[in-house]
Amino acid sequence: MYETIFAATGALAMVGWAGLVLAPRVQWVVRVAARLVIPTLIAVVYVSLMLSHLDQAPAEGGFGSRAAVSALFSVQGLLLAGWIHYLAFDLFVGSWEVEDAQQHGVPHWLVVPCLAATLMAGPAGLALYLLVRLGTRALRNRASDTAAA
Repeated sequence: MYETIFAATGALAMVGWAGLVLAPRVQWVVRVAARLVIPTLIAVVYVSLMLSHLDQAPAEGGFGSRAAVSALFSVQGLLLAGWIHYLAFDLFVGSWEVEDAQQHGVPHWLVVPCLAATLMAGPAGLALYLLVRLGTRALRNRASDTAAA
């Protein structure tokens, strides 16, 4: 059962990522599918796993220390829920990156590596995107300063 849930939620998330890479200007892909529908479906699975497995959590399990989180993740259903948490949140962040890039004039070809990094290493991808956005802003400002001079 866990392998099926793992595979299904991963495949669903990949549909959202493919949409962000291949159809970034299609607003229902970015705003509806990748930002709302897919993360919500994955979140429902997450909540179901959490509710159905919390009673199996060891007494030392919790969120107050690395050891307590490790104890929680010794329960396979909670470990899977933890992974699914990443799937939902990283996709949500990726959809934000795409929309934010469009609002700030960041070329999509520069966003695609950020999306790959966000998929594989969430916060590192977000940091990369923010650096790319900052860099493109600096280049635009420099170009406009040069043109005005």
